[in-house]
Amino acid sequence: MAASTTLILSLEDFLKLPYLEDSPAWEYLDGVAVQKPMPKTRHSILQKRLLGEVDSNTTDYTALPELRCTFAGRSIVPDIAVVAWNRIPLNDIGEPEDDFRQAPDWTIEILSPDQKVNRVIDNILHCLRNGSKLGWMLDPDDYSVLVFTPQQEPEVMRGDRQLTMIPGVNLTLTAQQIFVWLKVDKLRQSQ
Repeated sequence: MAASTTLILSLEDFLKLPYLEDSPAWEYLDGVAVQKPMPKTRHSILQKRLLGEVDSNTTDYTALPELRCTFAGRSIVPDIAVVAWNRIPLNDIGEPEDDFRQAPDWTIEILSPDQKVNRVIDNILHCLRNGSKLGWMLDPDDYSVLVFTPQQEPEVMRGDRQLTMIPGVNLTLTAQQIFVWLKVDKLRQSQ
């Protein structure tokens, strides 16, 4: 179960917490620090495969695991943040700044058994309200992907229906293709 602090904090104070970068990640919303649940095996397999699939099908974006995104009064850590290369701030020597202060272009969350669904949806909606083009919430128990796009109703995708992508990511995926990655025999054969 995710831990939370009951002390009301400012965002600035949250970002100074000594345990902020401990695993699993801590997030900040509504003045409270909340720790995400520790990922389990299925979560990790899906995260690993999605990172690879997105990165191998675009040159405009990069898929980053567990990137802290601090913007619009929150600090969240999506399981996968897909960000356009040209939106990543660089320092004086041309390397990425450590602090990312924007919404990702695409936020992907993989629901863990102990995770609060409404909290996950709230973070995805926060991203969409602040510039994200797409949000996904994968539910490994239901073999479904809840797809969020700006100013539209979310859509539950199952089976062989093609999932929505952002322009510049040339990837065709269905929920069925994603969740077959959890079939260990098939997973081992494809590597």
